[in-house]
Amino acid sequence: MPVVVVESPAKAKTINAYLGNDYKVLASYGHVRDLPPKDGSVDPDQEFEMLWEVASDSKKHVKAIADALKDDNALILATDPDREGEAISWHLQEALTKRKSIKKDTPVSRVVFNAITKTAVTEAMKNPREVDMPLVEAYLARRALDYLVGFNLSPVLWRKLPGAKSAGRVQSVTLRLIVEREMEIEAFRNREYWSVKALLATPRGQEFEARLTVLAGKKLDKFDIENQTQAEMAVQAITSRDLSVKSVEAKPANRNPSAPFMTSTLQQEASRKFGMGARQTMSTAQRLYEAGYITYMRTDGIDMAPEAVQAARAAIETLYGKDYVPGSPRMYKNKAKNAQEAHECIRPTEMMTKAEDLKTSDADQRKLYDLIWKRTLACQMEAARMERTTVDVGSADGQVELRATGQVVLFDGFLRVYEEGRDDVVDEDDKRLPQIDQGDAMDKRSVMPEQHFTQPPPRYTEATLVKKMEELGIGRPSTYASIVTTIQDREYVRKDKNRLIPEDKGRLVTAFLENYFRKYVGYGFTADLEDQLDDVSAGDAEYKEVLRRFWRDFSAAIAETADLRITEVLEKINEVLEPHLFPPNEDGTDPRLCPNCGAGRLSMRTARSGGAFIGCSNYPECRYTRAFGPPGEEDDSGIPPEGKLLGEDAGDKIYAFKGRFGPYVQRGEVTEDNKKPPRQSIPKDWPPEDVDLPQALKLLSLPREIGPHPEDGVTVWSNIGRYGPYLKHAASTSERGGTNANLESIDEVFTVGMNRAVQLLAEKVASRGGRGAAAKTLRELGEHPDQGGPVSIMEGKYGPYVKWEKVNATLPKGSEPDDVTLEAAVLLIEEKAAKKGTGRRKAPAKKKAPAKKKAATAKKA
Repeated sequence: MPVVVVESPAKAKTINAYLGNDYKVLASYGHVRDLPPKDGSVDPDQEFEMLWEVASDSKKHVKAIADALKDDNALILATDPDREGEAISWHLQEALTKRKSIKKDTPVSRVVFNAITKTAVTEAMKNPREVDMPLVEAYLARRALDYLVGFNLSPVLWRKLPGAKSAGRVQSVTLRLIVEREMEIEAFRNREYWSVKALLATPRGQEFEARLTVLAGKKLDKFDIENQTQAEMAVQAITSRDLSVKSVEAKPANRNPSAPFMTSTLQQEASRKFGMGARQTMSTAQRLYEAGYITYMRTDGIDMAPEAVQAARAAIETLYGKDYVPGSPRMYKNKAKNAQEAHECIRPTEMMTKAEDLKTSDADQRKLYDLIWKRTLACQMEAARMERTTVDVGSADGQVELRATGQVVLFDGFLRVYEEGRDDVVDEDDKRLPQIDQGDAMDKRSVMPEQHFTQPPPRYTEATLVKKMEELGIGRPSTYASIVTTIQDREYVRKDKNRLIPEDKGRLVTAFLENYFRKYVGYGFTADLEDQLDDVSAGDAEYKEVLRRFWRDFSAAIAETADLRITEVLEKINEVLEPHLFPPNEDGTDPRLCPNCGAGRLSMRTARSGGAFIGCSNYPECRYTRAFGPPGEEDDSGIPPEGKLLGEDAGDKIYAFKGRFGPYVQRGEVTEDNKKPPRQSIPKDWPPEDVDLPQALKLLSLPREIGPHPEDGVTVWSNIGRYGPYLKHAASTSERGGTNANLESIDEVFTVGMNRAVQLLAEKVASRGGRGAAAKTLRELGEHPDQGGPVSIMEGKYGPYVKWEKVNATLPKGSEPDDVTLEAAVLLIEEKAAKKGTGRRKAPAKKKAPAKKKAATAKKA
């Protein structure tokens, strides 16, 4: 009974049902090994040797497969039919060989199926092969490149650009696209232009609209009518002349359906039609695939299996009639350069299964399946046949001419089922025109001038970003969703009304990389590297040679940044972003001169959190700041740059300031002896301009000590935090432990009493099943006889225990808390302390000079 391994338990269950009791199907639960995020996981000096590590979560799954192989000495690797799936199969084979679970006589085979149906699975079992090593080597090269870039470039960012989180081989290039589009929008200056339309009527009184195309005998271009005066002259030219039909031209036109879905086009269309993000689309498609409803969802291919084409044609005839079935099947040419990575398109496994037939109540799955089903059927349907009509209306002297266009759908064809969405495209005038004959005199019902302004390029949506990445050859379909997600998770980009907008730190990272690593965020360079990796997977290139070429230049670029000072980097970024941050003043004055003190120079500053702002070089004498970005954004805080004196209290001046993270109140001034005077943020609900001295003093009195909790004597506090007003049950508000509970309003912070606080804290503990509740003291036994400090018996989650300082010792089974003496408790404490090596209290060690920190571990990009 061979052991079959797939990725997910859902697939394992379905496939086991298809194969029956002759096979044992287990899940690997995704990747079983990865490169540990530490220095040396990829060693360029040792021929790019890669040190793999079985993930802690994966060890039990690998063990389960290894245990199964003890009884069944045959392994069939049936992971997904793409590069990642091939890599998982290779990793499993390597990990099991290392465990000696795969022996010399263990037959190992690889099978792939494009859909989880009984036919596809049983057919795949008849055609086993070996693991495709060129495909694995392409994976290894990508993984090594991503590690080398992320692990070497991210620490450079951390050191030179405070707040930056990571850089990645593809994510940084994708971020550059979004930042450049935003700068195009900011640099855009709109241009005024006018158009003129006329509502005309035929001799039979049927109305239609036509636009002015010829004026003064000259064909009009878009910007020829520049202002209202010229537009009114054009209106006069039309109204003062008789108009008649000069020509009517009707042309037949066919419109063909779009190709079936591949990964990128599915992500684009789901975004257009449903507003679904790339990650949401892929996770929904994954569930449909694992349920056996659609074919594999990570593919560059638009080919469709011959049997699927025939099934689609049969379904079209059954559902819509013979007229909708073309004479011969439609063939779509695959765009992928590498046939090994190009699978069949994304399509339903059963063409007659509609969305309402699915055995799922999940709305996302139903609507995504419906989209795939309609697109698949449409791609094999007849073209839509139309008649496009163009009517030219003009004056006898040829000085004025207007045009009307329209179309008539003669046969809807594939449009009966599906029409592809569009990105930021204004539809042409496709209205249906009335019956119009050449020579007909036209009645002018009205002539209307319209003012227009050119529009900036639109911000990217996830759909248009994926489309642009595909056009440029950046990344591959299987990676689009994770890349778009990563730049949002890193807080380099935010999504607002489905549009992607770069954050400050995203702009800064892009400016830094474009200056110091320009080659590596180049669109052409990234696309060329993808082509090289495709050559590896096709067996036409050696992957270590690709790595050698890349590393030679990249390591030199990293070395060149070693001596860069942060001030030098920030000034360089100031220069790069100067058109954005400090546009020229209309009066010719220096745009970087501080408007507050008139002496300091404005420059960009960064905070450790990654935020950026514009500040004066004369800080702290001049406290002028403004938001990162162009000047002119109105400040509604009501607090001047130098701060606002609210009054005095106990000899201290109380101020309100406008900080880069919002307005706050402060006790006293910043001095050499008092670099961090007490501060407290002004709550969002309080208008900053209205905050007075009493309110400021209330804020500065926080945190407020309500008193000791009646059950355990531990203090209860009220305070205002980053998420609003709250209670804390702990020794201090800075303690990480304890229990927190939200308060309803800011006012409650200053008024809540102990009874109400105890109730809210109890409700919070109850809502999470008791997690985080302070341990209850059952008995106080007295002071430790040798080292001091109270010894107590506590009620724990797993039974009573003895507590002394940081040592907790469980009571032996059968012991009752009431029977334990201080001497018995001390013995338990000493036994537990001996195991932990904490038997005696040590004198505090002398402080050493801080050691130089190693480069922080890179996060996965």
